[in-house]
Amino acid sequence: MVYTGGLAGVMEAACRGAREAGATTVGVLPGADASEANRWVQIPIATGMGEARNLILIRSVDAVLAIGKGYGTLSEIGFTLRVGKPLAVLESWDEVSSEAIAARSPEEAVRLLSGTL
Repeated sequence: MVYTGGLAGVMEAACRGAREAGATTVGVLPGADASEANRWVQIPIATGMGEARNLILIRSVDAVLAIGKGYGTLSEIGFTLRVGKPLAVLESWDEVSSEAIAARSPEEAVRLLSGTL
């Protein structure tokens, strides 16, 4: 299973790739409307909690791949480190690289994270 924030951009690309590979996709949405999920989300969870849903997302998974440098991603990195779950970063916040697995591709990140579980 692949969990994302369920919206567009990197989240949509991750869901699309996961679905194409045969995985189930879950979108933990910030809004209260499940129809806000991108078209690749199979299981939308409409939290109505805004960015606070990031902690629910992190608590729901075994490991985290953080892609990019958005502030939402940064909060998810912080929650991941706080709860002690495995973390890989890809083109993300350099400041956390000493506490995370640095990956050069999504495929490498998944492979490296799989070895931590």
